[in-house]
Amino acid sequence: MSVSTVAADQSVCAPLPVLGRDVSVPLVTGGEVTYAALDYAASAPALQRVWDDVAAYAPYYGSVHRGAGYLSQLSTDLFENARRTVAEFLDCREGDQVVFTRSTTDSLNLLAATLPADCQVFVFETEHHASLLPWREARVTFLDAPRTPQQAVATLERALADRDPHGPALVCVTGASNVTGELWPVRELAAAAHAHGARIVLDAAQLAPHHPVSVRDLDVDWVAFSGHKLYAPFGSGVLAGRSDWLRQAEPYLAGGGASRKVTRRTDGGVDVEWHETAARHEAGSPNVIGAYSIASACKALTEAGFEALVAREQHLVREVRAGLARIPEVKVLSLFGDDAPRVGVLSFVVEGWNSSHFAAALSAEYGIGVRDGLFCAHPLVRTLLGGDPGTQGECGAPEAAPGERSLNAIRVSFGAGTPDEHVERFVRAVGELVRDGARWKYRTQDGRCVPAV
Repeated sequence: MSVSTVAADQSVCAPLPVLGRDVSVPLVTGGEVTYAALDYAASAPALQRVWDDVAAYAPYYGSVHRGAGYLSQLSTDLFENARRTVAEFLDCREGDQVVFTRSTTDSLNLLAATLPADCQVFVFETEHHASLLPWREARVTFLDAPRTPQQAVATLERALADRDPHGPALVCVTGASNVTGELWPVRELAAAAHAHGARIVLDAAQLAPHHPVSVRDLDVDWVAFSGHKLYAPFGSGVLAGRSDWLRQAEPYLAGGGASRKVTRRTDGGVDVEWHETAARHEAGSPNVIGAYSIASACKALTEAGFEALVAREQHLVREVRAGLARIPEVKVLSLFGDDAPRVGVLSFVVEGWNSSHFAAALSAEYGIGVRDGLFCAHPLVRTLLGGDPGTQGECGAPEAAPGERSLNAIRVSFGAGTPDEHVERFVRAVGELVRDGARWKYRTQDGRCVPAV
């Protein structure tokens, strides 16, 4: 695989301190329990280190790039230092740009807006919607879901061999699936893309929080990720990589900060000279606190040591998989097979249960937060479930009553801040629900199962 795994005998570290680790929630059956946050793939809790850094900076907050005052200068330094920290975290090459965005979705839409004319985009149908949908204005070739990493590379090579070799092309691929957690062969896919004159962008939203990501080593042209999955709140993201398409394209947003010089013309219009740096695509007042929180998280993960973090997470993955394997009614979803390396993200279905009902019971009766639905990856989940998931609501939550056939899946996800007890409670709860059923009655409300209080 293109992302190295860590040997099982590496020392396992303690979970990193995160916000919310001591929050208690009520149970419908009475009493309270410490909340088990097992929905890291949607949004990971903020690291305590990140929160402390932001709180220390908050009194000194000021507008960046526009002020002569001390706080403005301090904030500008903080913002630009955050850019350098992210570049180091990603092992960017000399000349690469780091653009701060709102999210992975925003980053990939920004890149889509910079594509050269007549660019052809290749994307597997297994992608999250953030990397599946932004290319609507381009010539898009959707690739069938592969069943092995080797098949993924072969599928891409065949598709690229049939394209016009003289036109621009871009491959978009995830680093780790947000549904199955499986690692994709990024380095091999990048080599295939470059061999056929195409570029490649890596959606690292699910990879960067769990594994080191080196732009240089993986040889990708761009990488995108989100702060809220990297233990950094405040709605910020990153697009990092080659600068030429970014410099040549019209700004993603037109406005202050993106322009270097604006002059009136005699005909009443304006001439604009745009920046060629990352500022070209960061118009308006940037999210300084969001950028700083990402940089703080990058430092915290680097200092904690990814080898130890990966080793601990793989220990939790083994515990969850072993626990679910003991329950015959549970089927874990996978593209590449049970032995495929993966991060701390697993999706499954339970025979005889509607997934929304099962997730509601985990929350209401055990204080465990998971995700159910199609996880904004409808084609992939449709492939894994072997059919049409049925009527879909927001992000794919179908309208179904308790006891009906499962039309979607349940996802459990965890990471650097997850205590062993949360995983142990989850495995125990799944077993008890399958064996004994729910202890409470549930009803359908707005397309979701909720406790009938």
